[in-house]
Amino acid sequence: MKIIVDDKIPYIREALDRIEADVEYIRGADIKPADVADADALIVRTRTRCDRHLLEGSKVEFVATATIGIDHLDTEWLDSTGIHWVNCPGCNASSVGQYVETSLMRLSLTSGVMVGIVGCGHVGKEVKKVCERMGLKMLINDPYVADPSYVSLDDIIRHADIITFHVPLTYKGGHHTHMMADSGFFDRLVSRGRPLECIINTSRGGIIDEKLLILALDRGVIKHAVIDTWEGEPDINRQLMERADIATPHIAGYSADGKVKADNMVIDALCSHFGIKNPGEVVPPPLPDDFIYKGSALDLYDPLVDSQKLKSHPETFEEQRGCYPLRREKV
Repeated sequence: MKIIVDDKIPYIREALDRIEADVEYIRGADIKPADVADADALIVRTRTRCDRHLLEGSKVEFVATATIGIDHLDTEWLDSTGIHWVNCPGCNASSVGQYVETSLMRLSLTSGVMVGIVGCGHVGKEVKKVCERMGLKMLINDPYVADPSYVSLDDIIRHADIITFHVPLTYKGGHHTHMMADSGFFDRLVSRGRPLECIINTSRGGIIDEKLLILALDRGVIKHAVIDTWEGEPDINRQLMERADIATPHIAGYSADGKVKADNMVIDALCSHFGIKNPGEVVPPPLPDDFIYKGSALDLYDPLVDSQKLKSHPETFEEQRGCYPLRREKV
């Protein structure tokens, strides 16, 4: 069996080394049709577009993405050809929760504010837990969840002090999320008569119209912005990067704990599909010997450190993301 793997997926080598297979590691953005022509399985991240162009005529029968998102997979085409595909729902949810919590701490938005959570899947539920732990009031919007306590996006725009997005990037359907924060969204923010304290995007670039966000920040319609996902990555909007209080290179979900969860989900699915013995669980590395925990979430992760790195060298966005020193979520 031959497996092609994105070379930036951490920790997965130790498991794949215990499987009898020919495993080749390639930079995700560089995986080409010739690389997968005689492969049986493909394991990727978001940087590899898995579609007809890449896979037609290949031997590949299994595709796994070690991510929650699937907008880089042409799932309709994969389904039509019988190629089995899997993603890793919830793998990085607690890591994004950590990112949101520490960002709010850094902005001193930890009391007396109403948080509007847009999207309450795996990640949104984790952010909800964070808000509960911090004692923050919440409004939740998710049109796909039949919960009478949930509210409309309009209600969140009218009443929330903080709006944080946790939705997939979709282009079709009655609740598509591409540019959901569009001119109508920002007009409604203006009409409510008071500034929004903070907007947070850890979902995908393309959820928010970045040019309109810059205008809203410049005009005081929104006071603060925390941006982890961007249109046109890795060539991000430098003006928005400078304007954002916290700007990071799409690493909100990049904890060692989350990556290990994804690795184990991928390995489980791979072994199940091909009927081979599971090599055993991947485990995260220990904290450094010199780590000192003083009881604050910021001891484990400070988003300003990553923000300062990106703002100092935005041209290395992809390198910072690909070689990110994975943090731990807990002691």
